[in-house]
Amino acid sequence: MVKITEEVKEVMAKTKGWALATASKDGIPNVVPIAFAKPISDEMVMLVDVFMNKTKKNIEENPNVAISVWDFDALKGYQLKGVAHFETSGNNFEEGVKMVKEMMPELEPKSALIVDVKEIYVTSPGPDVGKKIE
Repeated sequence: MVKITEEVKEVMAKTKGWALATASKDGIPNVVPIAFAKPISDEMVMLVDVFMNKTKKNIEENPNVAISVWDFDALKGYQLKGVAHFETSGNNFEEGVKMVKEMMPELEPKSALIVDVKEIYVTSPGPDVGKKIE
């Protein structure tokens, strides 16, 4: 299994937004911006569901997702691919609610989307673009 490296975690910490890509059971793609997200282990990322509708339906039909993160100042970026599931209670959900409430108390998180990362690719410009991180 792939590990989320410290360099990838640094980019995650610096990004101003995440992009989450899903597809329906028929393969129709959907990409949404995500404001509330972070790594929760060396193999998992949590994104907080505040407004997910089509995204949630897609993940229920097809749990395979891709996440893109970038640091424009350092010109570094990564794509993480994995399998996602929703949690509506427990530690991850409570941590997600806390994250949202600290930044925007008026929002009501619906669930924590947990992604078990299976692959990571470099999206930084240069000779390593597209390279799989082992």
